[in-house]
Amino acid sequence: MPDPDRAPGRLRFGVFEADLQSGEFTRRGRRVRLQEQPFNLLVMLLQRPGELVTREELRSRLWPDTTIDFDHGLNKAVSKIREVLADSARSPRFVETVARRGYRFIGDVAVVAPPAAQADSPPPAEAPRGASWARLRPTIAGWALAAAAALLLAGGLAWTLRPAPRADNAIRSLAVLPLANFSGDAGQDYFADGVTDELTSRLGQVGNLRVISRTSAMAYKGSRESLPDIAHALHVDAVVEGSVVRSGDRVRINVDLIRAATDQRLWSQSYAGNVSDTLTLQDTLARDIAEQVRATLGLPPEAVQQMAVTVDPVAFDDYLKARSFLDKRTGDGLRTAIIYFSHATVIDPDFAEAYAGMADAYALAGDWEYGIIPPKDAFEEAKAAAGKALALNETLSEAHTSLALALDLYAWNWAAAEKEYLRAIQLNPNYPTAHQWYGWHLIETGRTDQGIAQLRVAESLDPMSLIIGADLADALCVDRRYGDSVQQSQKTLRIDPNFAVAYGQLAQAYTQEGRYSDAVAAVEQAIALGGHSGVFDSYLAYADARSGHAADAKAIVADMEERANKSPAIDANIALVYVGLGDRDTAMAWLDKAYAAHFNPSILVRPAWDPLRSDPRFSALMHHVGLPT
Repeated sequence: MPDPDRAPGRLRFGVFEADLQSGEFTRRGRRVRLQEQPFNLLVMLLQRPGELVTREELRSRLWPDTTIDFDHGLNKAVSKIREVLADSARSPRFVETVARRGYRFIGDVAVVAPPAAQADSPPPAEAPRGASWARLRPTIAGWALAAAAALLLAGGLAWTLRPAPRADNAIRSLAVLPLANFSGDAGQDYFADGVTDELTSRLGQVGNLRVISRTSAMAYKGSRESLPDIAHALHVDAVVEGSVVRSGDRVRINVDLIRAATDQRLWSQSYAGNVSDTLTLQDTLARDIAEQVRATLGLPPEAVQQMAVTVDPVAFDDYLKARSFLDKRTGDGLRTAIIYFSHATVIDPDFAEAYAGMADAYALAGDWEYGIIPPKDAFEEAKAAAGKALALNETLSEAHTSLALALDLYAWNWAAAEKEYLRAIQLNPNYPTAHQWYGWHLIETGRTDQGIAQLRVAESLDPMSLIIGADLADALCVDRRYGDSVQQSQKTLRIDPNFAVAYGQLAQAYTQEGRYSDAVAAVEQAIALGGHSGVFDSYLAYADARSGHAADAKAIVADMEERANKSPAIDANIALVYVGLGDRDTAMAWLDKAYAAHFNPSILVRPAWDPLRSDPRFSALMHHVGLPT
């Protein structure tokens, strides 16, 4: 029976919750059987995390009328708790034995408001505006244990609580679910998300193991769905889940490896150290998980060791913030990402990952899809940042991918770009962005079928990625498979009905099918969601021109021309409108301007440009940028 004197609410640690009023104990929202006395004992420990709860206190509170069998009852209750938590007396993650004195709870505990008070609040992993999310911090003794764990890690040691999976149940695919932020500060969500991202990236280097991208896994942040359901949706054999606690310059990462189909915990581990050691801890964690799934690292051991560098904690913080803004894929997000990446590299000039991220941000910022800086400037900055990252760490897949994109978009050095893409995929075959951008490289260079196959690989690694889904729809349109393109865009919109880019792709396919009213409606929805841009405005004007509404198209393109000086990547979009209006000379004049600005020529492979393909001037332009006519 629940204790009537106990304050209402729930206590959460790891993936477990104890409801103080109902006496219910759950794991990931699913009830776990725990008898009354072990439950009451666990609650006493949870209410005083990091503190010693003496045997005398336990006797007076839980066994007041017992004299002869107290030791037996206490030992049996602790054993039951450890069995349910998959904890170990020798190497505890949760319940520590203090010889001859009592027990101490060494995990991180959060107080969660009662269900009624939480009804309108966001999930615990999100910003806890309506919930009491006070962190119960461990005492110095708790951190002493964390320090001991860090020393063990420094020596290359780890503890395992469950045996490795058997060969007949081999794990060939997994997803790292968003690690919960147990820092007691919703502002640290980005840090937990960043650790999730980096761990996913490192596991992607494990040979013979398919790792789902962080983007797709992040769709289940705060989800109450069962693990088997999540695994079925992501098509994986196992999941990694856990939590991150950051307190000052200290960080602790707790993780579980779980066989998804049976919800069976195979292995658990805890890592602790300084924030500056986070990348090293993640490398160690990734190697340990790789050992558990009986896979081999795609890199030689010495290369992995070189990745385990110490990073300034302030630089690492800026890096994680930059990544969160880069993921937004908006002009403002790219601007902010560049600022944070730059801060990180100033603070820590040897931070290779920060330079690679900055290269991505600059490369995208000059593309005709965003166009916030001149293409020539974007290329120089992206090339320099990627080169610096590679000089610091030649084994960084992201850096090779970043350099390849810059070479594709602005240098038109297709052979060098392909070499970089292939090296990136060799280093990390599970990096979806490498397959995504390599797919477009193949399409641009006339190998459309191979390019679509690469985009399919990217989609399999990141099935919830909106931008990969949109890029695949775009590629299917290039292949003149307009019906398939429409279906792919609709599939993406089922994931997120507010994704503007997918509506833009719908408009492109509808226009080629002659469904002009549908195309106009789709691109107007894109503009309503994403705002006016050179891409969306050109799609709308092009659809108007093709449907016979030339006056509307001319009004839009006139406005675009006024913005051309401030938007140096808009030239090719203006040319597209004139193709729709049937004005080849003006279209070619704007393409000449785009060429002079070193634009991204991938726009020219789309079917909208077919009316120009027989024009010698267009053929000459394609020759100059090195693409097949």
